[in-house]
Formats: sequence, C-alpha cells, structure tokens
Amino acid sequence: MKKLDFDIEAVKTPAYIIDEKQLVKNLEILNGVEKRTGCKILLAQKAFSCYHLYPVISQYISGTACSGLYEAKLGYECMGKENHVFCAGYREDEIDEIVSYCGHIIFNSFSQLDRYRDRVLKAGKKIGLRINPEHSTQEGHEIYDPCSPTSRLGITLKNFRPDDLEGVSGLHFHTLCEQNSDDLESTLDAFEEKFGKYLNKMEWINFGGGHHITRDDYDIPRLEKCIKRMQDKYGLEVFLEPGEAVALNAGYLVTEVLDIISKDDMDIAILDTSAACHMPDVLEMPYRPPLMNSGKPGEKKYSYRLGSQTCLSGDSIGEYSFDTPLETGSRLVFSDMAIYTMVKNNTFNGMGLPSILVCRKDGTVEKLKEFGYDDFKMRL
Repeated sequence: MKKLDFDIEAVKTPAYIIDEKQLVKNLEILNGVEKRTGCKILLAQKAFSCYHLYPVISQYISGTACSGLYEAKLGYECMGKENHVFCAGYREDEIDEIVSYCGHIIFNSFSQLDRYRDRVLKAGKKIGLRINPEHSTQEGHEIYDPCSPTSRLGITLKNFRPDDLEGVSGLHFHTLCEQNSDDLESTLDAFEEKFGKYLNKMEWINFGGGHHITRDDYDIPRLEKCIKRMQDKYGLEVFLEPGEAVALNAGYLVTEVLDIISKDDMDIAILDTSAACHMPDVLEMPYRPPLMNSGKPGEKKYSYRLGSQTCLSGDSIGEYSFDTPLETGSRLVFSDMAIYTMVKNNTFNGMGLPSILVCRKDGTVEKLKEFGYDDFKMRL
C-alpha cells in the first residue's frame, strides 16, 4: 500500500490533494517520449486544468490542448507554449479571440472551415481538420467513443472534401479513452487506409488524447513506433494530447465519515463528499473509484456502501470493505482524483466545493484554493 506524504488528519475535508511527486514522475515519462521521437505532447486541459501546476508541467512537455475559449485563454496565460484548440462548433463572437491565443485551430466540419478559414490564415495560424476514421476500439462506453455511430465528432470519409483543403496544414483524430497503444496502432491503420492519400499534402498530424502512456502496462515502444511511422513515411510533425496520462494517480480526495446508517443488506457510511458533485465520472462512466486501505465488499471484515449528503438517492460512490469498522470522524482517501474532478465538479444541492491543495515533492502541503458560499452563489 502506498504511503502518503501528508497527514490526512490535518486536512480540512473534503479536499483534493495533488501529488507533485507523482505528477513529475508522469511528466518524466512523457518527456522521454518527446525526446526519443521528437513528437510534441500537449496537456489536454479538459482532464486537468489546475494552472498552479503549469509551471511544473511546462518544464517537461510542449504545451496545452484546448476545447474552447476559456481553456484557450488559460493555456495561453498560464502555460505560454504550444496551444492548440479543437471545438465541435466555434462561436462567431469568440473565434477571433480564440485565434489570438492558439497556434493551431482545428475544425470539426468543412462548413466551419469555410466560415472561418480566411480569418485564421490572416492571423498567421495553422488550420487542422478533425477526422473520424470510423474505427471504434472501445466497449461499453459509447458516451466516450468518438467513433460511435451517433458521434458528432470528426469528418468521415463520406463527408470529406479533397477539393476544399486550401490552407489546411494538418489532420487530427481522437478516438481513444484510457487505452493502450495497440488501439492507437489499429486506429492509425484505419486512418491511413482512408485518409493516407492526403497526408503528403500536410505538415502535421495530431493523434488526440486517450493515451494512457503513464500507466504501468502501457506499451511505449509501440507508441513510439506509431509516431516514427508518420514522421518517416510522410514527414509529419506529430502531436499527442493526453490529459489523464499527465496527472494519472497524481491526486487524492480526502473525506470524512459523518454518519453510519444501519441497513439490512449493508451499512451505509455518509461522507462529506459526493459522487455527483465532486467526482461526476463515478456516475457518468460509471466506475468504482479506488479507495486506499479498502477491499471489495465482503473481502474484508466490515463492508459499507458509501454515500453523500445530497438528496439524490443514487449519489452513491460504491461498496467497499475494511479491516476495522468505520465510525463518525473516520478519514477516507480516494486516489486518482486529480483528473476529471476539479474540472467537472459542481455545487448541486448547495454542496461546497472541496479545497485544492498540493503536496510538494519535499512533503510540504500548500493550499492552492479554498471555496465558500460566494462560490456557490455567484454561479446563480
């Protein structure tokens, strides 16, 4: 079991704690890929936008990837390196400001390309098109599958216009979600089969995100082979946009037990955190988040269903077991809580947002942000 570098009893709950040591470990892996291949890796801010850590991140990778105006501005202001943007549909009243912040503007359709092409080129920025290779490699999570039959993301071969590529210097695809490089390789095969004939006219290619590069079992040599393939065969500059891989396992959510409710099937522990408010992917994916010093229900002596304070009956985090019984005041630590938490949380039911702290490499804990009533009120 991993030993924490901070005292969970000293933390006011609920609180996200970013683990700088693990973050740097991930970044060193990504930096190695950059150095060995010459590719450029960008932080997909949709997964992790804690800009306080951007000075650390910028030492290892090449920049940021954005999904719209606010992320574009954040990447520009707080990272200040490569800044690429893709959006399914740009707004007329935002496009010029977005272009001012980003070097690569990626369009989801030819209609958007035709509408904004001249303005992007006049600003001296690069244009890309998002492609849908129609090669699905995911099972059971259609909501996260950009190649699903109902996906609105990317231009399919049927809708591709080879005669409308003026000013387009790169192609982009994003088809993966928490996947290994074998799925990238098969996607690249499908992409090249359908669109390879146009790559000789391009300057760059973007492999998108969903690459779990910093996971222990990830096949990095296969990834680097895919990168080299595009570089050697077509002379392309290669970009990748992982989000999870940057901050994978680099954060915690510390929570406290408020009450224990006795039930016939399994006792319920009420926590001061919420799946719906503080870790929405638990309900959206859905998935059972890792909890330190716990087991599956029935694996250890004392089993509990963990729920929150909210009035949403389904606001349950999952079922876990422990060596000793939980009681009011017990502290629990969920891991892998840096990604898709702070960027997606909300104040439903008037729930307060967890504080954001960072545990530095030397073990000191620094408070980055604390929230209160005004943060709830100002959104309404």
